[in-house]
Amino acid sequence: MSAKPSAPVRGPGGGPQAGMFGPPPAKSKDFRGSLRRLLAQLRPERNLFILVISLTSISVILNAFGPKILGRATNYVFYGYLGRRIPVGISKAQALARLRARGELRLADMLQKSPVIPGQGVNFGAIAHLLLLAVALFAFGSIFMWLQGYLMAGITQRTVYRLRRRAEEKLGRMPLSYFDGQSRGDLLSRVTNDIDNIANSLQQGLSQILNSLLTIVSVSAMMIWISPILALVSLIAIPVSMFVTIKIAKRSKGQFIAQWDWTGKLNGHVEEMHTGHALVKVFGRRNRAIEDFSILNERLYESSFKAQFVSGTIQPTTMLISNLMYVTISVLGGYKVATGTMTLGDVQAFIQYSRQFSFPLSQIAGLMNLVQSGVASSERIFELLDAVEEEPDTPNPRSIDRAVGEICFEDVSFRYSPDVPLIENFSLVVKPGETVAIVGPTGAGKTTLVNLIMRFYEITHGRITLDGIDIRELRRDDLRRQFGMVLQDTWLFTGTMNENIAYGSLNPAPEKVIAAAQAANIDHLLRALPLGYETVLTDENATVSNGERQLITIARAFMADPAILILDEATSSVDTRTEVLVQHAMSVLREGRTSFVIAHRLSTIRDADTILVMDRGRLVEQGSHEELMAKGGFYRQLYASQFIAPLSVSE
Repeated sequence: MSAKPSAPVRGPGGGPQAGMFGPPPAKSKDFRGSLRRLLAQLRPERNLFILVISLTSISVILNAFGPKILGRATNYVFYGYLGRRIPVGISKAQALARLRARGELRLADMLQKSPVIPGQGVNFGAIAHLLLLAVALFAFGSIFMWLQGYLMAGITQRTVYRLRRRAEEKLGRMPLSYFDGQSRGDLLSRVTNDIDNIANSLQQGLSQILNSLLTIVSVSAMMIWISPILALVSLIAIPVSMFVTIKIAKRSKGQFIAQWDWTGKLNGHVEEMHTGHALVKVFGRRNRAIEDFSILNERLYESSFKAQFVSGTIQPTTMLISNLMYVTISVLGGYKVATGTMTLGDVQAFIQYSRQFSFPLSQIAGLMNLVQSGVASSERIFELLDAVEEEPDTPNPRSIDRAVGEICFEDVSFRYSPDVPLIENFSLVVKPGETVAIVGPTGAGKTTLVNLIMRFYEITHGRITLDGIDIRELRRDDLRRQFGMVLQDTWLFTGTMNENIAYGSLNPAPEKVIAAAQAANIDHLLRALPLGYETVLTDENATVSNGERQLITIARAFMADPAILILDEATSSVDTRTEVLVQHAMSVLREGRTSFVIAHRLSTIRDADTILVMDRGRLVEQGSHEELMAKGGFYRQLYASQFIAPLSVSE
């Protein structure tokens, strides 16, 4: 067990499996182009999106008038209070003269430019009307905002639904070579976490950024309307806040990179230690594993602390700037009220607007990471959607119901890379009902050969025929429907035993499932389970051995009732006793069917009609077991390597 920390586990995830695949992608390669293409996905929803923009605009405008109305109510209270203090029976001019005579010039200037009526108190009726109007505006603004949120949720989910469906359909059209070059975890992240991340970005980022931008515009207009000078002072906070935010963000960026790097290393270490838990204990590396974990955990703690602390200073710093602006506005506003150039209600409204103005700015800054992450996720989805698909089916396909089973290779050549030949000038005729075994060392081209039959890969030269029909003249679905496969890896899904067996048939009648299980020698094992055929099978189900899982896949092949059977290393991972059951089940399954058997255990294919011996993509020998053994060639060497004990040194 190496003391070196594992490589970081990277991947895009922002959804429920983010801990498994790592953080969402942090940066996009082409932000503008990808954002434009992502927004283009909203085109089918453009009418509703225009309605969302309209509702948001109305809501923002209604809410923008609220502080102004409340300011007018404040004026009624304030100037009513002042009017009540002026003696009844004198005019406003007389009251101003008395104030000036006493030297109270500021108060006189303020009263001169205010709508104070001597002797008249607070007009509670007018205040009540203003408050009701404000409540109505806020209520309607909230209703419109609720409606736009409801519509935006529908727009987002329908857009993501279309993206997810396109991605799933795209995967179905991709050639096998694409999956050979991709990590399964990465593909899973693209169609799950990345799409969830896009949904997050559209639902939260797009809606809130739109709301914030409209709020900034409307609030700025109201602030300029009330006082251009105070509005200019408030706008100074924007470049100052942006400058400070950028400076701090640059310092925190490196710490965040280190945080995710050490997070990936720690995840990789934990995954390795838990996967190989038994081996760690057997080789006495438990203490070393704990030490490695402690080192990685300490590094992660340090980088996370620095990243969170540095980035956490952005909000209090911008809040400090906002508060300084608040103090400045309050002082200037108070001075203007004292000199009579502004009303108290306008100052109150302006302070509220300044608060409303700073919040959407910080909100947009915070949402940019979300948008950037969503655009990066969309790039990964678009990379998948833009990948080269397998060649389309012929526009005029020939039809085939159930094949007889004759397969011919006519001068077939194939290579994975243009400059690296694999199979060259390969010819073979397989008669209906024959069993063809394919043997050879690793990398000889055994599995590639059967993949070519099913058009998982396209040949570069020659042709392959099924019952005399070039397989390229058939639809892939029609072609592959003629085949049944039992592979070395027993692919079973979470579901009942009955459902796993019935997966191979379009007509999964219960009696057919039981008949298939009996033919595969698995019926008695399934009936012994607590729930029988309704027992739920999962990856963690320890009640079913590897051999029994293999028998279930053979039962599934019985259900499919194919014309041609492909058995790829079907007994390589089972014990000798289970191998007998599997061999018997496969013998029954092969009866009356053309079969291709790929095997490393040569004892399992001695009764094959034809044995193909492949080496480096070429057919080097062909014949029955007895014929090939008599030749004393490459097959005999393979056979001897398995069944003839090597001589000891002393001998």
